Amino acid sequence: MDLPDDRLLILPLGSDPALRRRYMVLDEDLPGNVRFGPMLEHLDKLAEEAALDYVRRAHPEARVVTAAIDNIYVRASADVHRDIVFSARVNFVGRTSLEVGIRVEHPAAPDGRPAAHIASCYFTMVARSTSGDHARSLVLPSFEPQGDLGRRRWDRAVARREATRQQMHQAEEPPSREEYAMLAALHAAQDKPGFQGLLAADGVTGSWERTYPEHENVPRKIFGGHLIRRAYEQSSICAEQVAPQRPVIVAVNRINFVQPVRMGDKLHFVSRAVYAGRTSVCVETEIIRISRDRTQTNLSNTCVFTFTNVDAELRRQPVPPIYPTTYAEDARYLAAFRRHQGHLAWKAARGR
Repeated sequence: MDLPDDRLLILPLGSDPALRRRYMVLDEDLPGNVRFGPMLEHLDKLAEEAALDYVRRAHPEARVVTAAIDNIYVRASADVHRDIVFSARVNFVGRTSLEVGIRVEHPAAPDGRPAAHIASCYFTMVARSTSGDHARSLVLPSFEPQGDLGRRRWDRAVARREATRQQMHQAEEPPSREEYAMLAALHAAQDKPGFQGLLAADGVTGSWERTYPEHENVPRKIFGGHLIRRAYEQSSICAEQVAPQRPVIVAVNRINFVQPVRMGDKLHFVSRAVYAGRTSVCVETEIIRISRDRTQTNLSNTCVFTFTNVDAELRRQPVPPIYPTTYAEDARYLAAFRRHQGHLAWKAARGR
């Protein structure tokens, strides 16, 4: 089956003052002054629409749900005075799931400013027969990628899926000799007289909220974009526990959608600053849903964000180290450290 054309969304920030104000982080002239949370809502909805364009050619009544956000790489800070264009397309189709890639950019401006690539985003969507409790996964028609660009997108999607599998496998591996020595040194530092480092237990924040009909997407289910927006906002607040200047998002490493959230559920957001690099902070956020009748408590989402600490001119600034104490904190620290090392290796391989 042929692929549908790219699906586009344009935010006219350059020409709509009211919209521009809604998307400001602060009401002042600030570099990178664009709210990332609302953009996550747009990204999730656009990924759903792009997936439906493909799925409903074979299953006209189908629904699609977000299974995971595999990666969002923020490549440049957005300018709140320029339009933002979201361009979504299907990169890969498996048996019941498909990957939607979304490119976020500033188009070329009338004053001569060139187009700018802001972010690359990858969503895994699953086709479902209905939105009800008895929905089943649907088998999708395959497609043959067309042209060099289509084949490259397909190959990269396959590589991302394999990298995710390897990362999940690696997370279960015990520490290497070097990793054990690193963790041991972090523990030993805490026993020295006068230790004043930042403990992992002190980098934890939480909040509660209840869901309402205004948050609905499909009948009786809460919009996933709303959940990840709130998770990001909570993670950003948590990152401020570590970043002494200003934390800005550089990557959404992974978001898993484990269980749907229903209207009336109570949500508990728990954010943890689990690892700090030289200038970066990794924050993990869990969303726990508690049913209205309080008979069910389930993990709804797991989210991993990476922020970098910057000054007023978006220059990267150092952050203090984080010291894990418990076994669980060690495990989260080690997983984030391995992700960070993998990202550094990926950049080095591409000469960045």
